[in-house]
Amino acid sequence: MKTFIKRRWVLGLIAFAITAGSYAQWSNPAEDVPAYHPSAPLKVSSLPPILAGDKLSGENFQFPWQVHVYQQAAKIGNVLYQLPCNCRCDRALGHTSLRSCYEGLHGTECSTCAKEELFAYAQTRLGKTPAQIRAAIARHEYESIDLEKE
Repeated sequence: MKTFIKRRWVLGLIAFAITAGSYAQWSNPAEDVPAYHPSAPLKVSSLPPILAGDKLSGENFQFPWQVHVYQQAAKIGNVLYQLPCNCRCDRALGHTSLRSCYEGLHGTECSTCAKEELFAYAQTRLGKTPAQIRAAIARHEYESIDLEKE
């Protein structure tokens, strides 16, 4: 009986090692891009609204940058729809793009989302396309933004 149990453990460990090895071989962290949409939405009216107006007050909006990012997000919602969010809220919260962060309160509590939005707004104003902004976000160019100066 002990030999049978020992063989099962050995076979189980071998199967685990083969599975883990094959996964590592085929996974590529460079291709692990957070969720985004490759093009603008066909119908903006079908998307949840970005928080605005009197919803930009209360305990979740204690700092000026929190209100500011939502106000800007409302102006470039189509661009944000086409951008990933590097905080990985797609995994944790089911977000489908950076725009999703501003349809609820997530954008108030996440500095990554806020910096990416501020970066996207500035780049949009400079005439950059969503694809160009996506590439810059992938290079983490947004990280130098100081939220306290906004």
